[in-house]
Amino acid sequence: MSKLRLIVRREYLAKVRNKSFVIMTFLSPVLMVAMVVLIAYLAQLNDSEKRIVVVLNESDFFSTDFQTTESVSYIRFFDVDLETAKDSTSNMGYTGLLYIPNKKDLEMVAKETTFFTKDSPNSLLLKKIEWVFEDRLRQSRLQDMGVSSKQFATVDRAFEINTTSFLGEQNLKHINEIKSGIGLAFGYLIMMFIIIYGGFVMRSVIEEKTSRIIEVIISSVRPFQLLMGKIIGTSLAGVTQFAIWIVSAGILLVIAALFVDVDLSALSAGSDVITETVGDTMMPIPSMSETANLYTQEVFELPWFVLISSFLIYFVLGYLIYSSIYAAIGAAVDNETDTQQFIFPIILPLMLAIYVGFFSVFNNPHGPIAVGFSLFPLTSPIVMLMRLPWGIGEGGVPIWQFLTSIFLLLGTFMGIVWLAAKIYRVGILMYGKKPTYRELYKWLKY
Repeated sequence: MSKLRLIVRREYLAKVRNKSFVIMTFLSPVLMVAMVVLIAYLAQLNDSEKRIVVVLNESDFFSTDFQTTESVSYIRFFDVDLETAKDSTSNMGYTGLLYIPNKKDLEMVAKETTFFTKDSPNSLLLKKIEWVFEDRLRQSRLQDMGVSSKQFATVDRAFEINTTSFLGEQNLKHINEIKSGIGLAFGYLIMMFIIIYGGFVMRSVIEEKTSRIIEVIISSVRPFQLLMGKIIGTSLAGVTQFAIWIVSAGILLVIAALFVDVDLSALSAGSDVITETVGDTMMPIPSMSETANLYTQEVFELPWFVLISSFLIYFVLGYLIYSSIYAAIGAAVDNETDTQQFIFPIILPLMLAIYVGFFSVFNNPHGPIAVGFSLFPLTSPIVMLMRLPWGIGEGGVPIWQFLTSIFLLLGTFMGIVWLAAKIYRVGILMYGKKPTYRELYKWLKY
């Protein structure tokens, strides 16, 4: 055990003292926070533009329907022909011209109304204009059927169902998508860490093998101890780097929110729905909603301790499994180019976990596909993390599934590291030959 500790210490210190490791550990959070602030600034800058629409209304309808709002200003032209209005709108740099022709009835007016723009029109602006026509056409058609304006106003009231939990707490729409997105982010981090740090182990083994240092090292320690030391040491270095990233990125985000004049909530603009008056009707307009505080509170109330602690558990266990395979591949080849034939089968389960988890967990986090992949050891580190934002226990992941996935990971790690050690002890001294899958299978039986 003392030799194993020495190997772990050597591998850990070799990683954390590496100049590139130190630079990326402290530079990456700065770059990530800077990217978030930049995206928020650009989103805020993009949404600050107020659009100006010219209205040329030759009909007897829509005289008071288009009213200036915070996002759109309407300017009316009178006693000008269409070509003059188009030229004036284009020369003044306005967003577009809404031309409403003079026809005998509303149906004909709506059919021949045209919105002229220089470029493709903004979809949200177009939807606002269409809502006005839809409202007036609906009202006119119902009046032709004998429905009065008062009756129409009663019938046309918007409806939004109330959603609450059995404990009386308000449920929010789209919160499941937000939780799934947070879980997906954690799962994606695990996949990236496994690939990055697994590659570190593989390259370390290849480097020691090609430099023939390994022949000196294994004269003092057993191959299994050397393999375990590399895996554990690199795993601890990864956890250290991740912890520094989380703390420093959190501090930098707080500083950015307090001292930089950028509204980070601009990143979620348009995700909710509020109502805005268009004509005489309350129309839903996608924007930052009055329920933003409720969404923020809901996010803060997520089981963050469970998520972060589970992230560390699943990262370590998932990394131990995959790094064992990476180490075995490194021992089997002479250079990194020869590893390409073996890398794809390793990455495939990780990619499968991301995509299957995305489609299954977003739709039904407790469905059979999501549960199955969250228990399967090669995909559970990612898919289980995508389910954990709902918590553990009632309403979330059942405790037995959580514990079962961990025990399966532990058992799988013990089995894979045993097999990897068999390949490692043979391959570490093999030179000048590119191994095949058949030869690797033979090494397992030695």
